[in-house]
Amino acid sequence: MERDGSGRHIARELRPGAFLAPRPLLPSPDRLRIALVGTRAGLLAGDDLLLDISVGPGARLELVEPSGLVAYDHRGGTSSWRARVDIAEGGELFWDARPFVISTGATVERSMTVALAAGARMLWRDTLVLGRSGERGGGVRATTHATYDGGELLVEDLDLRDPDMRELPGILGPNRIIGSVTALGTDPGVRPHPYRMDLAGPGAQIRLLDTVAPAIEAELAAVWEDWSTPEEPGVPASTVTNA
Repeated sequence: MERDGSGRHIARELRPGAFLAPRPLLPSPDRLRIALVGTRAGLLAGDDLLLDISVGPGARLELVEPSGLVAYDHRGGTSSWRARVDIAEGGELFWDARPFVISTGATVERSMTVALAAGARMLWRDTLVLGRSGERGGGVRATTHATYDGGELLVEDLDLRDPDMRELPGILGPNRIIGSVTALGTDPGVRPHPYRMDLAGPGAQIRLLDTVAPAIEAELAAVWEDWSTPEEPGVPASTVTNA
């Protein structure tokens, strides 16, 4: 998307895929808002969902997910969810993602790759749920690789494929909800939080664990509100594609 001479947001490229379709929302004075609308049932064995997100110089893009995603019983198969994000100088991305549920019997490879230029930033809220109500949950390996101005910012490999291993004390124990808010490319403020982790460069993350979702969702929502204080708008030029 880009902003024309009159200040209107114009979609430069919105490419729907097999799983999600990007849909522009009502215009906002300081950012472009895009909904990622599901077009078919969650992830099944053999599915490969890829999101390609590009934010141009000075752009401000907000991604909205109307509903969460469920990986169903794969019956011995696997699936993948991948996101590639590129944010140019001065660009900003706000992605308040809905919960990703890994049903018993599912095995998912999930990766987030983010490249931020100098002066770019991203705010990302993410929740993994191991199993639907009453389930132990399937397996997921979630990797995150974020760079800022060419340098490593956050590199993480969260391997939760083996239930016996992840339920050990000191890993997840009885918890099956993993929620986080991550600020990349910016210091989100100095308000203290017992679970805040500062990153290798500008940025921080707060991660919470629990056995049920409501308490985590409430606290993450408060952190998101605190960290997403809007700044002066730029001149957007963004693209979102998925396959």
